[in-house]
Amino acid sequence: MGILSITDQHPLVQAIFNRNKEEVRALLSQKDNVNVLDQERRSPLHAAAYLGDIPVIELLIQSGANVNAKDSVWLTPLHRAVSSRNERAVSLLVKHSADVNARDKHWQTPLHIAAANRANKCAETLIPLLKNVNLADRTGRTALHHAVLSGNLEMVVMLLNKRAHHSICDKKERHPIIYASYLGHLEIAKLLISRGADAMSKDKKGYTPLHAAASSGQIDVVKYLLKLGVEIDEPNAFGNTALHIACYMGQDAVANELVNYGSNVNQPNEKGFTPLHFAAVSTNGALSLELLVNNGADVNFQSKEGKSPLHMAAIHGRFTRSQILIQNGGEIDCADKYGNTPLHVAARYGHELLISTLMTNGADTARRGVHGMFPLHLAVLFGFSDCCRKLLSSGQLYSIVSSLSNEHVLSAGFDINTPDNLGRTCLHAAASGGIVECLNLLSSSGADLKRRDKFGRTPLHYAAANGSYQCIVSLVTAGASINEADYKGCTPLHYAAASDTYRSCLEYLLDNNADPSLRDKQGYSAVHYAAAYGNRQNLELLLEMSFNCLEDVESTVPVSPLHLAAFNGHCDALKTLAETLVNLDVRDHKGRTALYLATERGSADCVSVLTSHGASPLIKDRRKKWTPLHAAAASGNIDCLHLLIDCSERPDITDVMDARGQTPLMLAVMNGHVDCAHLLLEKGAAVDAEDK
Repeated sequence: MGILSITDQHPLVQAIFNRNKEEVRALLSQKDNVNVLDQERRSPLHAAAYLGDIPVIELLIQSGANVNAKDSVWLTPLHRAVSSRNERAVSLLVKHSADVNARDKHWQTPLHIAAANRANKCAETLIPLLKNVNLADRTGRTALHHAVLSGNLEMVVMLLNKRAHHSICDKKERHPIIYASYLGHLEIAKLLISRGADAMSKDKKGYTPLHAAASSGQIDVVKYLLKLGVEIDEPNAFGNTALHIACYMGQDAVANELVNYGSNVNQPNEKGFTPLHFAAVSTNGALSLELLVNNGADVNFQSKEGKSPLHMAAIHGRFTRSQILIQNGGEIDCADKYGNTPLHVAARYGHELLISTLMTNGADTARRGVHGMFPLHLAVLFGFSDCCRKLLSSGQLYSIVSSLSNEHVLSAGFDINTPDNLGRTCLHAAASGGIVECLNLLSSSGADLKRRDKFGRTPLHYAAANGSYQCIVSLVTAGASINEADYKGCTPLHYAAASDTYRSCLEYLLDNNADPSLRDKQGYSAVHYAAAYGNRQNLELLLEMSFNCLEDVESTVPVSPLHLAAFNGHCDALKTLAETLVNLDVRDHKGRTALYLATERGSADCVSVLTSHGASPLIKDRRKKWTPLHAAAASGNIDCLHLLIDCSERPDITDVMDARGQTPLMLAVMNGHVDCAHLLLEKGAAVDAEDK
């Protein structure tokens, strides 16, 4: 509902807002429309009711105003009068038969509005006229819910005395007592419980009044509920107790009260997290963490995934809290189910200060985590150069000493060329992460540029695959082999051609003698990869810079780039190839053309590109002797079928037969594609054709 300028309103409405009764009378005497509506369908009576102008309301009603007119959100003048707490206007409207049960678009009656707006006198007028004070609005809330939400004790008393039910819950299954607890309305909570409200009621997610009060820090309500003897460690649907909630929300006073009352500081939730885990990770949980530690919380309790409170502190870099945990016996190298220690976690999330603390307290920098990776792997993979520098401060000693001697030297550090479970060193990770500062730090610390992983890939392969231009430049400048093939026969150029990043990576490799004619073990060149992944710019660059690439475009062993682009639906790449090739009807080992594949895959855009460049729709595959039309009809691709028929000048194109003598019309009918059958009939397909 918008706010309209008074000058844009009807003169009658302007007169009402100007409190000019005589002008209102004059306009009404001129037989001006008393029920005229504005853009929001509000009548003059809505305006007068909102203002509580009794003489004007009487005048409008006497002149025939509709007492129950509804605006665009279904509010009546009575709703408006109640929202402004104009009890005299309410009485007058009711006297003239205003509907006390009228609902707005939120299904709220005037009583809901009165309860929400602390309009107690209005409610006193309305309630005697109501048969039921427990009507629910669209959210399931009754007037009692709204009275509780507004903190209006007098209204709550009035409603309860008029048979309002405290046990009715809204659509989130929340009783009024839960809202009273959450908002800290202590006297209302006491009143509701004295009238029989359940202090252990639960909403849809299992939250009790104690959970609600704990989450918002309502210490007085918490104390009251505890004195009533509510179950202090009752879990919600996620297994969280009130203490979990208080610690997560940083409600220190509540946490202290719960602990003093005997709440279990080591109770795990559904995922195995204790309140200490929550205190370690939350924004404002520092004091709660100290409280829990001082009251016997297990600092090494591991969740179902093996995460300790120290792991949780490491996720968000909670420096002070990590120190408290360590000082109280937190295990520095505790591993989760993936093998990650807190140091791995701190490195993954880039918390340099926490890394320093953990290392100072003896954290093992050479401990293997997920996939056998060091913390350094994770730091460089996610691009945290400061963390990389900090972790290398322990590892450099190993590289320096081992380079001076053939002996295997053990030190406080680790060998940065040690691979993970997949054979990837930290330099592989840095190249994949794409932060050149991390890569250069490793290179200057003795990282091996030529080390291969279990797939035969060097760091340059990873940099090329991820489109990390600066890393590619750094590695090539440092002497990385540019045409080195992995165990599948792919060079960095293959990966750069497939990468969807800007063509600068590919261009740099080509400028530095990368060979575009090299093929992988399946026979694919860089051109094939660019086509398969739809990288038009890379494709154009390869065709521009190397004459040999033209041969690759026309190669059908094992399949042509044209087929790859068509199969994968890459229209732009397909267009580039179509403009380069003389013959678009090259076939794969099954005799299928690129047009056949595009049709089979249902790519109408690719079909359009190929047919507009002269591809034939009549070439048959080797086994079934299907044309692209057969493929389109059989699979129900009507858009493709339309394009194929329209591109041919042959009048009998719709009647071409396959190895069984079947036409596209037969295949469309057999497969239940009615729209395709209709199209073929419209285009003249023979209905009397017989198969073999």
